[in-house]
Amino acid sequence: MPKSKVRKKAVYTAPTDRRTPVKVKAAGPSHPVYIAVMLGLMLLGLAWLVVNYIAGEQVPVMMDLGSWNFGIGFALMIVGLLMTMRWR
Repeated sequence: MPKSKVRKKAVYTAPTDRRTPVKVKAAGPSHPVYIAVMLGLMLLGLAWLVVNYIAGEQVPVMMDLGSWNFGIGFALMIVGLLMTMRWR
């Protein structure tokens, strides 16, 4: 069986005279309040779920919410985890 021919293509490089330099602003560290809110939301979500398991039937607000307590606890933790993506 005959072999196929291999075509060699030159690698494209952009002309140096047309490049425009891009200035990148250096991002500093996150504000301490941002970190405190991020960690606070994660801990608040965890505490919500723990209280729901331990004493959910004795807290009137949690008793009224029923199964929504899981959604609230996990939502608080997820918002805290999503904030970690912007943490520097």
